[in-house]
Amino acid sequence: MLEITSRLGKGVRAPSGQLRLPFELRQKSRLRTKLVSGEEVALMLPRGEILRGGDLVSASDGRVIEVLAQPEKLLHIESAQLAKLAYHLGNRHVPVQVGAGFLRIAADHVLEEMVKKLGATVGAVEAPFEPEGGAYASGGHSHHHDHE
Repeated sequence: MLEITSRLGKGVRAPSGQLRLPFELRQKSRLRTKLVSGEEVALMLPRGEILRGGDLVSASDGRVIEVLAQPEKLLHIESAQLAKLAYHLGNRHVPVQVGAGFLRIAADHVLEEMVKKLGATVGAVEAPFEPEGGAYASGGHSHHHDHE
């Protein structure tokens, strides 16, 4: 079985395979899964690393694999009070993607009702989920995203 053991810098080499995972699985350091091609792989990364869409990882046979953020069911939240909403979501330890004029969270009917009661406009979207890594996340969250 092919093993993926380390993250590479951007633009090292052109990828020869793709690994599509939702955010929940991109947080795991040990995982058995499949490449987009169907080939089985074992993810064996250092603990605490979060894979992001666009990351490149190296496989045990020398191949470079591109990580793809799988589209997920999310709540797209807009409000004139995004900081207040982010505070309440953060207080509940909810992973939050912060964009220009919006927040996104994993679909959850309880949280949806909460943010609506706080005056937000909420819509359902299916998109890659790239929440903030937090102040203490290794490497931070500084790479580019195309926000819709």
